[in-house]
Amino acid sequence: MNGRAVLGAGAVLMLAGCALNGVEPPASQIPVPADWAQSEVAPLSTDLTQYWTLLGDPVLSSFVEQAIVENRDLAIGIARLDRARAGLRIARASYLPSAGLSAGASRDVGDFADDEIGFTVGADASWEIDLFGQISNNVAASRADLASAGYSLADLQRLIVGQVAVQTITARAIAEQLAIARSTLAFQEDNLQLARWRNQAGLVSSLDVEQARTQRAQTAASIPLLESNLAATANAISVLIGEPPGRVLDTIQATEPEPVPSPPLLTRYEAPAQVLQRRPDVRAAEADLFASAARIGVARADLLPAARITGSIGTAGTAGTLFDILTGNLFAGLTQLIFDGGRTASRVDGAEADARASLAAYEQAILGALQDVESAAVDQRAAADRATINEEALDAAQNSAFLARTQYEAGLIDFQTLLLVENQLLSARNQLVGAQSDRATAFVRLTQALGGGWSAADYDYPLPGTDVRQDDRIAE
Repeated sequence: MNGRAVLGAGAVLMLAGCALNGVEPPASQIPVPADWAQSEVAPLSTDLTQYWTLLGDPVLSSFVEQAIVENRDLAIGIARLDRARAGLRIARASYLPSAGLSAGASRDVGDFADDEIGFTVGADASWEIDLFGQISNNVAASRADLASAGYSLADLQRLIVGQVAVQTITARAIAEQLAIARSTLAFQEDNLQLARWRNQAGLVSSLDVEQARTQRAQTAASIPLLESNLAATANAISVLIGEPPGRVLDTIQATEPEPVPSPPLLTRYEAPAQVLQRRPDVRAAEADLFASAARIGVARADLLPAARITGSIGTAGTAGTLFDILTGNLFAGLTQLIFDGGRTASRVDGAEADARASLAAYEQAILGALQDVESAAVDQRAAADRATINEEALDAAQNSAFLARTQYEAGLIDFQTLLLVENQLLSARNQLVGAQSDRATAFVRLTQALGGGWSAADYDYPLPGTDVRQDDRIAE
C-alpha cells in the first residue's frame, strides 16, 4: 500500500514499555458495549486500509495517494513526530552521566613575569541516580508523547484521506449535474423554438412562449453556479493533494462526466472494542493518558530525596610538566526538599489535574468513535435506500416525459403540462445524482468511523519532498 506509516517498532503504545513506578493512569468509566445497536457484529471481511479503492474510481484513488505523499498538514505531523522522537532521546540521555572537558593557557606579563606558558586541563562528570523514578517516569512520558504524535499523525491521514474522497465524490456529482443541465438546456431551447413556431402559426398563445423562455432561463442560470461550485471543489482537492489549482479541474473536465462511484454496502462490523483499537484518535488519547500519569510520577519525585555523584580531574603546569601532577575528587550527595512554599506540591496537583483531563479526553474519544460508527451505519443504509427509490423515480419520470411529449405533439395536452413533466424529469435526474453522491459519501464516513485509511504496518513511503523512507524516520 502507498500509505503514510505512523508508528515504528520504537513508537508503539506504551502499555508494554512504560515503567510508571506505581503511578497508574486513571481507569475509564465508559462501558464499551459488546454489540452494535444498528448492525450485526461479525468479522469484517473487507480490508479498509485502502478503502478508497473499493469505490472503483482511478482518479479518486490517484488523488488520495497523492494527498498521502504531498499534503502539507501531514508534513507538519511528520515534523511533530520528529520533535517527539527527539524529546524521547533527550529524556533517555538522563540515564547516562554528563561529562565536560576544559583546557586553558596563560602567560604572566610584567617585569618579573615568568616567560613560560602555563597550561591547565580538566574534566568533570556528574550522574544523577534514578532513586524514585523521576528519570524513568520522564522517559515513559516521552515515549507516550511519541506514541501520541504517531497516532495523531495516523488520525490526520485518516481524516485527510476521507476529505479527498468526499470532495472527489462531490466533484463527480457536480460535473454530472452540470452535464444534465447543459443537455436539458439544449432540449429546452428546442421547446422554446417549437413554442414560437406554434405561436406564429396561431396554434398557441404567447403564454406558451413565455413559459418556455422562463424554463430555459432558469436552467441556464443554474449552469454558472454549478461551474463555480465545481471549480471551488476542484481547488479544494488541489490544496489537499498539495498542488496549485488547475490540474484537478482539468482532469475532472477532461472527458465526459464519470458517474458518481458506487460503493459496496457494509453490513457487518467488528465488535466495538476491536473498532476502538483501529481508531488512531482513541489510541492517541490513550497515549496522552499514559503520558499524564507518568508526569505525576515525575512531579512526585521532586518531593523525595535526589542522589547525585560528581567528580572531576585536573592538572596544571608548563608544557613539559603538565601531567606530572594530577588532582581529582569524587563526591556523592543527597538532597531533600525542605520548603519551597508549596510550589512542588502544587506541581503534583497540576499533574493530577492534567491526568483527569486526559482521562476525560480519552473517554470522549471512545464515545465519539462509537457515535461515529452508529450514525454512519444508519446513514449508509438510508443513503442506499434513497438511491434505490430515486432510481425508480427517474425511470417513472423518463416514461412520463416521453408520453407527455408524444401527447403534446398530438395535441392531447397543453404546453404547461409538458413543461411540468419535463421539470419533474430534470429534478429526478438531479436527485438521483445527489442520492448516489450521498451513498458514496456515507460509505466513506462509515469506513472512516471504522478506522480505515491508515496502517501502522506500512513503512514503505517517502516523505514529502524527500527520498527518506518513513520507517527510517519513525524508528528510534
